[in-house]
Amino acid sequence: MASPAFITPLIDLVFPPRCPLCGDALAQQGGLCAACWMKLAVPGEPACSTCQRPLGESAVRGGELQCAPCMAEPPRHAGIAAATLYNDAARQLVLAFKRGKRIALADLLARLMVARLPVLDGEWLVVPVPLHRWRLWERGFNQSALLGERIARTIKQPLLVDGLERRKRTPSLGGLGKRARAEALRGAISAHPRRAARLKGAKVLLVDDVMTSGATTDACLAALRKAGAKEVRIVCFARVLDEALDHASRDSVQAAA
Repeated sequence: MASPAFITPLIDLVFPPRCPLCGDALAQQGGLCAACWMKLAVPGEPACSTCQRPLGESAVRGGELQCAPCMAEPPRHAGIAAATLYNDAARQLVLAFKRGKRIALADLLARLMVARLPVLDGEWLVVPVPLHRWRLWERGFNQSALLGERIARTIKQPLLVDGLERRKRTPSLGGLGKRARAEALRGAISAHPRRAARLKGAKVLLVDDVMTSGATTDACLAALRKAGAKEVRIVCFARVLDEALDHASRDSVQAAA
């Protein structure tokens, strides 16, 4: 949450603004230095109109384009908005936020996510990907819920922080293939019984920090559809796409899963 303007100079005096990636001095809190901004890989055009997967430069620009995976198996969601592609810079931000408990980074990550959202018509429920209660107890916070709270406030839409619940504790998904991830998540996520009425017929913006294989969001989608959600869009900070990663970055995906 942004600090009142009159407090900002005092905060800057006590905690001089620093880039969260490289530590260089900044003019104000809540951003990155110019060099680190350049390290983030923002999905560009041309891209799939359904899942935002970057397409080759040879793709015809203009009109609605679809990638081969979406044509072969039409997704159950209404679109994906990713602030960045998962590379080393995105990984460092995610790990500092999630594992390093630098929750102030939620403001920066959420701003970047909102910037990638299309115009949303009508009311949308902002629903974060849930954590199991034991993981929540260990970490102290649900990173997706923190992002969801800031996104909901920015786009002026209602937040349903407990719309979904993780009923069983799943093992770390890092290093697992897509099929193994899906199996680990089988039956793990469902709509919260006390929130079923709000989810029925609702348009839902599902919030996650990192979208890797899509197994977690698929489990959330299945739960939301079962609860009667009318439409589901996904927004994440970083998205893992094999074709956008070099081998070193691909090996590091496990650390943030």
